[in-house]
Amino acid sequence: MKTHKYSVNQHLIEIVLSWVKSGEIAIPEIQRPFVWDAAKVRDLMDSLYQGYPVGYLIAWKNPNVKLKDGSISEGKKILIDGQQRVAALTAAILGEYVINKEYKKVKIRISFNPLEERFEVFNTAIAKDSAWIPDISEVFSNDVNMFELVQKYCAANQFEDLNFIFNRLNNLKNIAAKQIGLIQLDSDLDIETVTEIFIRINSKGVPLSQADFAMSKIAVNERYGGANLRKCIDYFCHLAIAPEFYSQIEDGDKEFAATPLGLAIGPPRFILLKSWSSVMEGHKSTAGSIIQVC
Repeated sequence: MKTHKYSVNQHLIEIVLSWVKSGEIAIPEIQRPFVWDAAKVRDLMDSLYQGYPVGYLIAWKNPNVKLKDGSISEGKKILIDGQQRVAALTAAILGEYVINKEYKKVKIRISFNPLEERFEVFNTAIAKDSAWIPDISEVFSNDVNMFELVQKYCAANQFEDLNFIFNRLNNLKNIAAKQIGLIQLDSDLDIETVTEIFIRINSKGVPLSQADFAMSKIAVNERYGGANLRKCIDYFCHLAIAPEFYSQIEDGDKEFAATPLGLAIGPPRFILLKSWSSVMEGHKSTAGSIIQVC
């Protein structure tokens, strides 16, 4: 019997982000949309700037598992824990959009004051205050000319010590060169074991409810098209409260909206519980089968 079912290594944040962009690190359906508020993203960047630990990421190597786009991942690192931190880093450092709880694309802008070495969520007051770099992703951009940026900042704030500002901004840019721990689970672990690890770990992070657990179990079930089934349940819950939400589904998830499940929950129809078996016919499932999946 193996003593350890994982390995532990340190990687540069910029390397981890490059893996995410290239698809070498993938996010499976047992993960959830971005649920952090912008203040947590700010605090993460401050912790990294200060040199504080920010916890480990956990990945599962080389499993055969269905991803959010419906494809099968092979030979990749599947992110099991750390989606929120990775999404926060891509938003703050790369300036990319994230998908929030309402499945809307949102942009999180984190600002930095070099004079005070302080981070804040971008707001209208910061936009009017030249002491702030309004969006730190500008500093991390490969296209940025640091010398020109420092000159522009000092001129706007009538500050003469260019080296002082350069060092502060360089410290900010060096966040990408800091290390973050990655725990890699063995590839021979089955999906049930990995899901259990995810549940246990997240009991100390963003809590998982019984519904979250059920959705995780549904999402990884390929026999009944778990990825789309999970979306159908999630979207239906939104539509039951706010029917106008369907327009967001059409705009933000066109692929799902075109599926039989997407069409079934679209206007002008609303699904009654007793009609679910007919909706699932294309998946060869019934309401009873859905419960068994959980």
